[in-house]
Amino acid sequence: MIYLDNSATTYPKPSAVAAAVSSTIKASANPGRSGHSMSLAAAEKIYAARRTAADFFSAADETRVIFTPGCTFGLNAAIKGLLSPGDHVVVSNLEHNAVMRPLETLRAKGIDITKAEAFAADDEKTVDSFRHSINAKTKMIICTHASNVWGIRFPIERLCALAHAYGLIFITDAAQSAGIVPISMNDGYDIVCTAGHKGLYGPMGTGIMLLSENIMPATIIEGGTGSNSVSLLQPEDLPDRYESGTPNLPGIAGLKAGIDFIRSKGTESVAQHEFRLIGELYRAFEKLPNIRLYTPFPDPEHFVPVLSFNVEGYDSEDIAAFLNNHGIAVRAGLHCAPSAHEAFGTLSTGAVRISPSVFTRHSDIERLVFTIKKLK
Repeated sequence: MIYLDNSATTYPKPSAVAAAVSSTIKASANPGRSGHSMSLAAAEKIYAARRTAADFFSAADETRVIFTPGCTFGLNAAIKGLLSPGDHVVVSNLEHNAVMRPLETLRAKGIDITKAEAFAADDEKTVDSFRHSINAKTKMIICTHASNVWGIRFPIERLCALAHAYGLIFITDAAQSAGIVPISMNDGYDIVCTAGHKGLYGPMGTGIMLLSENIMPATIIEGGTGSNSVSLLQPEDLPDRYESGTPNLPGIAGLKAGIDFIRSKGTESVAQHEFRLIGELYRAFEKLPNIRLYTPFPDPEHFVPVLSFNVEGYDSEDIAAFLNNHGIAVRAGLHCAPSAHEAFGTLSTGAVRISPSVFTRHSDIERLVFTIKKLK
């Protein structure tokens, strides 16, 4: 199987990730809940992973690295923990449902939402679009770092600066960029949420919420933390405040191994490899009259290495099934991002998405193009 669905989850995982998960399952206890040696060793593994993530994202300190069950959980925690009735939020028009669904739930409770239009490869117009969407009741800007459908990369450094110039909170969804694009909390982001199982090459069911030094969302989950158990109030100390319940130790250990893998390869090297493949695919598809491309050539300044397309006369799901029958795994449909499809006129058709990884080869892209050419 040629696997080109890495925006959903990267496959294969590095051998070190599988080894870390396996070894932790074979010998682990509940971290932070007991005083015996196995529990202490487990707590040390959690700390080591937190330290690794803090270094990778230049977090203020490791306590502001919150492990979550995924990017969606982190975004819900941030959004629902900071907004109140009467608040206004500006989002991009390419957001994933991990942002749009919690906001839609809050809309019924008095939250107002404005979608700012994204302009592919034109940061000036995109920033102006966000600026013109701000009003007197705006409390935050939420923007994906990169669209999971179109690969369009937002100028989040500038959008963060814009938000702070108006006294607003800035949150970014880095599910499609972490591990490919450098992300540093030193750039002033209030909250960055990301998945562990995509560009960080960790296991599914893992994620990270990074908090700046001056942000503290209300909790949406309370429970046992192994600390201050006599009190029925959730602890204020980080990371305990946001990590109730037994943590996913095998997943977190695997996530650490995934981040270590990316660091060993180098984020820039990984991105160059994937962009080279996506660039080859784009150029090949440009020459095929029945292929519909929706974005300009994906340069690294304005995109991440993701390419979505359609074939005239076919539903996107039919193309995915055809490719699957030829041993090629892709994703089709709406990709849990109807807003992104509405913006490009593909809400009724969806699109076929190609997303390579560090393990994808040039021959895989050649095979994809060869197979697409078989369509009549």
